[in-house]
Amino acid sequence: MRIISGDLKGRKIKAVPGTGTRPTSDKIRESIFNMIGPFFNGGQSLDLYGGSGALTIEGVSRGIEQSIIIDVDSKAIDTIKENVKSLNLDQQIDIFKNDSYRALKALRKREMKFKYVFLDPPYKKQKIQKEIEYLAEHHLLEPQALIVTEHDAKLILPEQISTLKIMKHEKYNSTTAVTIYVNENEGTEIDE
Repeated sequence: MRIISGDLKGRKIKAVPGTGTRPTSDKIRESIFNMIGPFFNGGQSLDLYGGSGALTIEGVSRGIEQSIIIDVDSKAIDTIKENVKSLNLDQQIDIFKNDSYRALKALRKREMKFKYVFLDPPYKKQKIQKEIEYLAEHHLLEPQALIVTEHDAKLILPEQISTLKIMKHEKYNSTTAVTIYVNENEGTEIDE
C-alpha cells in the first residue's frame, strides 16, 4: 500500500498481516479524500477502527494536524505503530488499543472534539449508527465535522443521525459503500 497524495505521496505502508482486517483499497481511499478534501488546513481526526492506519496517515499527509487512531486488534496496533514510526509521524498521531465504545467514553472524559472521523468497522460487527449518535450527543464533534463511514453495500444508513445528515453516498461494488455525514450542529448548545 502507498500514500496517494500530499507530503508523504508515494511512501509505502504495511498492511495488517492475516485476514482479520479488510484494508480500504487505494481507489476507495482516493475517492474518500476527493469527497472530503482533497487537502486540509489542520484539524483533528479520529479513526475508531484503525487497521493499518492508512486512512489517518493519508489524512495527515494531506494536511490534518493531529490524529487519534483506535483499534482493538493487537496485530493492527503493531502495524499502525510501525507505519507511524517509519513515516516519523509520532508527534501527530496517537495510537490506543481499545474497543470503540470504551475509546469514545475516554475521549468524552478528555473533552476532545474532532473535525474528521473515520468509521470502517468489520462489516458484520458494525455499530455505525450508535457510534455516530454517541459522537453527536456527547459533543465530540466540531460544527461542520465530517464522519466518513465505509460499510457493507447492503447496509442502508439513515438520512439523518442526531445532528448529522448524509452529505454523500457512493457504492463501489457489490460489497462496499461509503457514506459521509456532516454535522449541522452550530456548536451553540450548552451541556446541562
